[in-house]
Order: sequence, then C-alpha cells, then structure tokens
Amino acid sequence: MDRRDSLKSLLVGSLAGGLLVNGCAPEVKVPLVEEKSEASPYGRTEKEKIQDEKLRSEQFFSVGELTTLAVLCDLILPANDEFGSATDAGVPQFIEFMAKDLPQHQLPIRGGLMWLDNRSNKLFNLDFQSSTDSQQKQLLDEIAYPNTASLDLRQGVKFFSLMRNLTLTGYYTSEMGIKDLGYKGNTPNVWDGVPEDVLNEHGMQYDEKWLKKCMDTETRNEIASWDDDGNLIS
Repeated sequence: MDRRDSLKSLLVGSLAGGLLVNGCAPEVKVPLVEEKSEASPYGRTEKEKIQDEKLRSEQFFSVGELTTLAVLCDLILPANDEFGSATDAGVPQFIEFMAKDLPQHQLPIRGGLMWLDNRSNKLFNLDFQSSTDSQQKQLLDEIAYPNTASLDLRQGVKFFSLMRNLTLTGYYTSEMGIKDLGYKGNTPNVWDGVPEDVLNEHGMQYDEKWLKKCMDTETRNEIASWDDDGNLIS
C-alpha cells in the first residue's frame, strides 16, 4: 500500500470531515450535520452564507505562507497517475478558510510554518519552500511519526499532525477527492425480496401478482395500480 492509499484508509476510518478538522482540538465541537432552519432546511442559512462570503473576502496567510502551505500539502498528498495533488484540489485555500472560520487554528498553523522554516534553516541553511524535495522529505520524516520523534521536535510533530488532518479533510471533501474515494452517492440497486428460507421460517409467502410486479427486473419500473379496496390491479 502506497502513502496515498494509506492516507485514504485513515480518512475512511475516521468519519471524514468533522473528526479530522477537529482531531487536534477535542474541546471544540464541530457538527457533522448542518442544523436545519426555516430559511434553509438542508443547506447553508442566509446568515451562514453572509459569514462565508465575509471570510472569503479576507486574507489571513501571507503569500509566502500560502506558498509554504502548498509545498507542504503536496508533500503530504502528492498527485498520482489518476488524480491531482492536494493543491490541485484547492487544499491551501481550504486551510486558509478554516483558519479564518476556526481562529483556534491560526496560531498553531502560523507558528508551525515558522517552526518549519527555522528547522529547515538549521538543517540546510534554507527556508522550507527553498530547500530541495529530498531535504523537505528528510525534515518531515523527523516529525511525521509521533511515537518515534525526538521530544525536542514535539512542536513540529503537533503541527504536522494538524496539517495532515487538514490536508486530508480538504482533499477528500473536494470534488476530486470524492472521485478518488470512488464514492458514487445513492444509486439504485436490485432487491430480490426476502429470502425464501426466511419467509418459510415465519410461515409467509409472496403473492404471485406482487412477485411479478415488484420482483421482476423487467417490469420493476412500471407503476402499480390498486382498486378502491386496496387490491393490486396491475
């Protein structure tokens, strides 16, 4: 299993969006389902839409910080033969939005980016985005495995865990990421009814008319009709 498949398995086993975004801040509650309202029963309320537009009009990270974020996100989740990288799916923009929407992420992310540059300068005399691909991976290997990382790197470990969670959440909730997961949504299938042994166990059986009308794959799309007494006509 390659790194990308491993990350996909991590997300599928973690209830996706809400858990991953909130994984490093358990005291903060992020609802997995949007609350209904009279204004918008199933989507964003008007108040939420206004708030979203306000956040999109603002900018928190500098151009340099966003560039470093893009490099880091693509190292966490690179492109493969079928799908693009994290930046191709707009993950840096997603993280920018989340930092504004959930301000508790601002200091950990900005401080983590500074830590990343400081560590890179210490190791290679270059900031993180200016170092080579192999140097960047060498640095990340130091902080990607919490159980084996040095204690003096714990700030970097915590930052990388947060970034990995945000990158996964941003990617696998994007159109590209959903296609990568192979999620097809609700699709019709074929149901052949209750198994015969279960029917026999309960002393029940299907009416032949119902079987022909509802279990026949060739006629299942026809609309049934009943008489006034509730009997099936056709």
